[in-house]
Amino acid sequence: MTPPTPPLPPDTEAALARPALLTATYLRGRSGAARVWQRITPAMRKVPEITLLFWVIKVLTTAMGEATSDFLVFQINPVIAVILGAIGLAVAMALQLLVRRYVPWIYWLAVAMVAVFGTMAADVLHIGLGIPYVVSTAFFALSLAVIFAAWYTTEKTLSIHSINTPRRELFYWATVMAAFALGTAAGDMTASTMGLGYFTSGVIFGVLFALPALAYWLFKLNAILAFWIAYVLTRPFGASFADWAGKSRSLSGLGLGTGEISVVLTVLIVILVGYLTVTHMGVESEQRANSL
Repeated sequence: MTPPTPPLPPDTEAALARPALLTATYLRGRSGAARVWQRITPAMRKVPEITLLFWVIKVLTTAMGEATSDFLVFQINPVIAVILGAIGLAVAMALQLLVRRYVPWIYWLAVAMVAVFGTMAADVLHIGLGIPYVVSTAFFALSLAVIFAAWYTTEKTLSIHSINTPRRELFYWATVMAAFALGTAAGDMTASTMGLGYFTSGVIFGVLFALPALAYWLFKLNAILAFWIAYVLTRPFGASFADWAGKSRSLSGLGLGTGEISVVLTVLIVILVGYLTVTHMGVESEQRANSL
């Protein structure tokens, strides 16, 4: 005699409304609720699918963070600006950590606030404490390496497609923050310390940003390694062009204004994130999620 199927967890009812998942549940019903829960859980991943639009928004947020940080620091008291940035980051991260699945506007709000505060953190070390960009770049690179080592030692993976537990999500966001700070310091180092200027730095980092993708497609570079190299490089790539557009001509910029650039970039980000929300683009397919 077949034993009765155990009851499903209460919060699976909404997910079971989907026909495809309902069929899978029926077929696996005799295996019990545990297998049903395992099938549903991967869909509750906390990060988006890596698409072209992901990279476009990522670069825009890095540029917006640079422009917004510069505008706030020079328009109001720098200490107050940093405090406001920290509060904004704390609120955005709290929202991201509290939701149980990827929500486009919450995820990208968190990324945007990391961009703003990450820029401030790197600038505080240089402007406030007088630490050279070469030193801060090395410091953030070491910090990123330590986070990667701790993440891999604990979880045995650095794949963002496995961000489905609170601990992995904390590792992910620690990595994102360190990557933003490293990219900011590296971009400022090439533009200022090395005297290349913002536009030249942007072109250099743009080329470097494209290399991991080419290495992945042509030479089968490890996908996780390619992703994280590109992720770090988006910061100096986007920030360099934001500085070039917003900074004054005396600083090798176009002089369009950091405030104006910040507003334009923010509007573009809102439009694209709104598109993601409406189309549900960026949500990993069930088949891909179940294969991980």
